[in-house]
Amino acid sequence: MSTGLPSRDDLIGALSWKMRRLSGETVLFHQAIADRLGINPTDLKCLDLASGPEPVTAGRLAEVSGLTSGAITGVINRLEKAGLVERQPDPDDRRKVIIAVRPDVPMTVMGLFGSMSHSMLELCSRYEEHELALVLDFVSRAADTMHSEAIKLQEKTEKPGKPTVDA
Repeated sequence: MSTGLPSRDDLIGALSWKMRRLSGETVLFHQAIADRLGINPTDLKCLDLASGPEPVTAGRLAEVSGLTSGAITGVINRLEKAGLVERQPDPDDRRKVIIAVRPDVPMTVMGLFGSMSHSMLELCSRYEEHELALVLDFVSRAADTMHSEAIKLQEKTEKPGKPTVDA
């Protein structure tokens, strides 16, 4: 008996395609935000990572972003030149430097995300609480899966620019 719904395989295929599309649109959206700030998308993501509740050093920023220490130095230099971060001495260890997001930056960046936030709230209003809980569970698990898969790829990389393939 037909339920009127596409088959499970068809639904998974459509979901996979829509998630790829969402990923692409997310990249393009972040590129537009980065363009408005005069930086590139990698710098924007590092700015986001540096905006957390805990102070972050260049080494920690490199670690959480997956960038090399040389690459993170370039990112920090560009963010500092754009007036988005400052290097500050670590009060607990004078050998270290904290990468501090300037106080006005979060409001500036939030302003650029304002329309998107409003649109997403409108979208969420179309769903019941139990549906939102299901979407939240799926997105959370998808993000965890993406993180795990990125780590696997990083561990399998032998040389930069030379991809490895599972046998």
